[in-house]
Amino acid sequence: MLNQAWENFVTAAQGGEPESVPVALNVDCGFIASAFGMNALDFYMYPDRWLDAYVTLMARFPDVVFLPGFWVEFGMSAEPSAFGTPVMWRHDQAPAMRHLNLSQADWGRLPQPDPYSDGLMALVLRRYWNLEHNAELPEPHRVHFVAARGPFTIATHVLGGNQFLAALDGEPNSTGAALDVLEIFAETTIRFLRAQLGCLREPLGVVVLDDTAGMLTPDAFTHFAAPFLRRIFNTFDGLVRVFRCDTPCRPLLPQMPDLGFEVFHFSHRMDIREVRAVLGPKIALMGNVSALEIMARGVPEQVESAGHECIARAGRSSALILSAAGTVLSGTPTENIDALVRATRH
Repeated sequence: MLNQAWENFVTAAQGGEPESVPVALNVDCGFIASAFGMNALDFYMYPDRWLDAYVTLMARFPDVVFLPGFWVEFGMSAEPSAFGTPVMWRHDQAPAMRHLNLSQADWGRLPQPDPYSDGLMALVLRRYWNLEHNAELPEPHRVHFVAARGPFTIATHVLGGNQFLAALDGEPNSTGAALDVLEIFAETTIRFLRAQLGCLREPLGVVVLDDTAGMLTPDAFTHFAAPFLRRIFNTFDGLVRVFRCDTPCRPLLPQMPDLGFEVFHFSHRMDIREVRAVLGPKIALMGNVSALEIMARGVPEQVESAGHECIARAGRSSALILSAAGTVLSGTPTENIDALVRATRH
């Protein structure tokens, strides 16, 4: 059975009117390890410490949905590692990657990885299985959402951002190479999400994270991004689908309603009232308090005020999920999360 925080989130995501405006936050190693004084390597190496941190965090904030929740993540490296990208482990933050030095002629020859055996995806799946089926996750907790990088973000980490984005605006051979490799990366996103969902007892939805897609021009988004994103979201019809794109992408908003997601988690550098006007009433907006200037660096009074402003500008009758725009950053005071919750109560 879902608790009230999750009930409010799902109701808002599906276009209903929850009892109160839900608060949902995207948290990962950066915030959790710092909040609990953990070395980032220990966060990844010791499953018991990782689990204890999550359980403690959720007990501390019962009115907050942490999305995707018990997130088994290795920074952005789970999918790129399956293509052979070197992973750089760091003691004070999530791991980073070095992209592959491949010619465009070799992009389309990349093998399609198997999430059950290739790279860190295999470890993600085993952790989820143990949590859900080997009694590691204490009752009444469940993993309800899973997440994966979208094809454009995978491309930037595997091929290098400058090289990949330049190919999208290049000669026919370059754009052909980009389309070929995007087929591989989009299929990776789909297979990884399916495999994760197969580990869950009570799945509710998926989160697709693709900030790079938001960097495209409207024409490039129409030609390259929209077909792949639409395919990914349509694969998971019947679940709650969240698209997180933390890049300011105002010119792309008119294309968003046709992609097939229910929740748009977007940049604080876009006016929430304008986003609502363009996207219409059916898509739930998740945002959009600044994760850096307000949540991490501000004081509780500023956070509460920013939360009130989001609610007012979005309109209380709209499908709104109050959140930080993007991931909650390392060093964000817990008191500021309390203040964000207070903004929904009066």
